[in-house]
Amino acid sequence: MAEPSKAVFLSYASQDAAAAARIGAALRAAGIEVWFDQTELRGGDAWDQRIRGQLRDCALFIPIISEHTQARAEGYFRLEWDLADQRTHMVSRNKAFIVPVCVDGTSDKEADVPESFFKVQWTRLPAGDVPTAFSDRIAALLGNTAPDGRPATPAPIRSTMPAVAKPRSHRRIAVAVAATVLWGAVGALIVALIGWQAWRGMTSQRATGTSQAATLAVPEKSIAVLPFVDMSEKHDQEYFSDGLTEELLDMLSQVPDLRVPART
Repeated sequence: MAEPSKAVFLSYASQDAAAAARIGAALRAAGIEVWFDQTELRGGDAWDQRIRGQLRDCALFIPIISEHTQARAEGYFRLEWDLADQRTHMVSRNKAFIVPVCVDGTSDKEADVPESFFKVQWTRLPAGDVPTAFSDRIAALLGNTAPDGRPATPAPIRSTMPAVAKPRSHRRIAVAVAATVLWGAVGALIVALIGWQAWRGMTSQRATGTSQAATLAVPEKSIAVLPFVDMSEKHDQEYFSDGLTEELLDMLSQVPDLRVPART
């Protein structure tokens, strides 16, 4: 028998006994000691003390969550869940203890479970079917070794918790939007310049009446960029206005045959 510190405790509603048995069998096949009560009748001081002792000594606590646990407002499994939740207050944040497992489509957002269950990664094992990755993960959390003697490494398990987007600062968002608008304006300006050049060429050709007029030297083309004005409420965005002006000047200066006077 493995050391108590290496044991896993399975907690489940009686309606999920079959799924719990499959999970327990898969973990035991991987060399993991599993504690879970398989008796039909529960009760008595001796039985109660044994369960409480296992909850105190187990290394990992695996609550099995399902539509059955959701439907039951009372049950001994809820006492087990509460005792495990209380133990989390004595466990380091860096140490894994509770490993919630859902055996059906029960929503993890609305599950009737202790608060500590929401703070860790959930695993879905439909009907209690256990992939090798889950057994490897539990073995790694226990510090067990793989069958070939190598240290077991945690296998990635898909989290069912909703992803939370990292907030972006308002300044970065504003700069991104401004850059998008600026590039759109520059693109429209370039298209307008190309159209203007074509129109000038056609006008010159009609004026001279020769096909060679289009190749004659075109008068110098230039454009001036006036400084942007800070129209913000507090007038504290002058640096932003100056930056847009300089950026636009730099972009236009890269257009061939276009003279762009300096800002000064």
